[in-house]
Amino acid sequence: MNEVKRFLISGGGTGGHIFPAVAIANEIRRRYPEAKILFVGAENRMEMEKVPAAGYDIKGLPVCGFDRKNLLRNVWVLVKLYKSMRMAKRILRDFAPDIAIGVGGYASGPMLKEAQKRGIPTLIQEQNSYAGVTNKLLAKGARAICVAYEGMERFFPAEKIVMTGNPVRRNLLQCSLTPAEARREMGLDPARRTILVVGGSLGARTVNESIIAALPAVAAADDVQVIWQTGKYYDESTRAALEASPARNVVRMPFIANMDVAYRAADLVVSRAGASSISELQLLGKPSILVPSPNVAEDHQTKNALALADRNAAIMVRDADAVATLGRTMLATVHDDALLASLAANVERMALRNADERIVDCVMGIVER
Repeated sequence: MNEVKRFLISGGGTGGHIFPAVAIANEIRRRYPEAKILFVGAENRMEMEKVPAAGYDIKGLPVCGFDRKNLLRNVWVLVKLYKSMRMAKRILRDFAPDIAIGVGGYASGPMLKEAQKRGIPTLIQEQNSYAGVTNKLLAKGARAICVAYEGMERFFPAEKIVMTGNPVRRNLLQCSLTPAEARREMGLDPARRTILVVGGSLGARTVNESIIAALPAVAAADDVQVIWQTGKYYDESTRAALEASPARNVVRMPFIANMDVAYRAADLVVSRAGASSISELQLLGKPSILVPSPNVAEDHQTKNALALADRNAAIMVRDADAVATLGRTMLATVHDDALLASLAANVERMALRNADERIVDCVMGIVER
């Protein structure tokens, strides 16, 4: 690459969009240290904090999602969309990217649409097994669409699809600790069977309520311990519930900074079914119980979870059933060595490795053409 190339990466809203975006940027920077990289996200969303922390510049658009429950509020949504389109034009004029990469989330819609109008090449990275509305609308004008699941020609032109997998945080794959060492590092008994419960950085209400309901049964399982990530929104309520319970074999925290160690410590993971979480479970070969969130567009987490459950690569518990059944299911599963081994083998078989490198290969193929 003789001249300095400029890469615009747009999207965010959740860690499931942000972590892959940063992984793509890191791989571009690894190959081409002089490259210029600019992120564009949505104002007041987590990318405005996480992206600068990763060492990249970001601009925010006032764009937000449509309100399906209160249609009158969508008048304001349309005003914000109009403002975002105008800002997108200015950003593209001033930054002049060689390519615009969309990773999903509110900001990627206006940003990539304006790029396509200006003849700037665009690439879409679709993390989920069920494509989002924004990416479906952008697909016709995109040069390539990077996906992580088979069968995505249901949503996109088959000739544009590139099977790459989803990028994950590289440090998750580089933990050198044994499970016993990882448990000691987290203040746990190195010999006990260990369940890791994660609901995302903000938390998952149903998952937390299910663990609270299961605390008496967990307390009675003296060969089991639980790492419980509650999310910051549920910190106080879960602390009170745990203190009032008999369970002393539960380590509770609002956020886990060293997820590589937590994953290594776990025999079984209980998680929502976001695309990034599933990619992490696949690459690490972790048995899991997935509780898909019903509060996401097109119910895509249920479709993500079914893509694994239908291959006996995970157990799915529906959100509506979780409070009644999750505790019983996770305790039975963590004691079933044959089931754990089968789930681990099947989920690892689904892993697509080096996704960040594959995506950047595709990006550079477009830029160099």
